[in-house]
Amino acid sequence: MSEQNSSEPDPEPDRTPGLDDGGSVPPGETPPESASATEGLSHTSRPSAQASKWVWLAAITIVVLLVAAFFVFLAVGWVR
Repeated sequence: MSEQNSSEPDPEPDRTPGLDDGGSVPPGETPPESASATEGLSHTSRPSAQASKWVWLAAITIVVLLVAAFFVFLAVGWVR
């Protein structure tokens, strides 16, 4: 097997401290050369469509209720 460079993301498990047998990482340990999922974020992000989601949900609910009321009025005989 060829000798690996120390900057490669998959170092030799036999020579890497903090690894259990088989190459797994014990709880609380960070694997070597692993990046954080949030390391590059400059600020906390939040969903951008939070308000518009509720507006669309309300609009669809109103349309469904109007269509249902139309069929109820049609069945009762109030609409010809």
